[in-house]
Amino acid sequence: MSLLHQNSQEEIDDAARGEEFTKGSSHLVWAAIVAALLVTTAVIAFVLASRKPPVATGEIVQVWAHPTHGETSGVDANGDPMAKEYFDQVLLFARVKLHNQSKFPILLQDALANLAPGDGSPLSVSAGSVAQYEEAFLAYPELARLHTAPLALRSNLAPGQSEEGTAFWVIRMTKQQWVARKDWQPEPNHNDPGSKFGLNFTFSIQYQPNLVLAPQTPVTEP
Repeated sequence: MSLLHQNSQEEIDDAARGEEFTKGSSHLVWAAIVAALLVTTAVIAFVLASRKPPVATGEIVQVWAHPTHGETSGVDANGDPMAKEYFDQVLLFARVKLHNQSKFPILLQDALANLAPGDGSPLSVSAGSVAQYEEAFLAYPELARLHTAPLALRSNLAPGQSEEGTAFWVIRMTKQQWVARKDWQPEPNHNDPGSKFGLNFTFSIQYQPNLVLAPQTPVTEP
């Protein structure tokens, strides 16, 4: 009788252990499901964050280029004669529209003109200051009709604010090199939309990705 009772108790213990094992296995399954959901949620959040719109948008309204060949005065700072030097350069002007579409102020730090000369490596040149912009019209009065409000660098754009102005670059190259510039294809991994008419422009915004814009109309000579 006691033997029968002992066997029954062992069966009960085995059943209890089996039930505990089943419960433990189900807990592991649920933990794995929860972990998978957390990972999926994190991936979705990362993708959505990476697809958020840029803080600024813009447009290159028009671009003008004025190739020049010049020479130094032949007089040094003390008024003494010195050998003249000859140089070639392209004065580049771009009418630009920028808009802050974020909820925070943004600071425009720099503007680069990017081009690929036909016989050399890609070239990027920083925009001149407002003072240099004004000096260019004093040195080249024939460009007076291009004179409009300059695009002020190191300026803040408030949320929702738009800014329009002309940026200015001096690029040391001959007219032949300028004419021979080449287009290049977009490189999404480098935030480069490619070029049109042989150049594009990079606007550096503090603590934010660069805004790169290509002209939509041909470059003209004034």
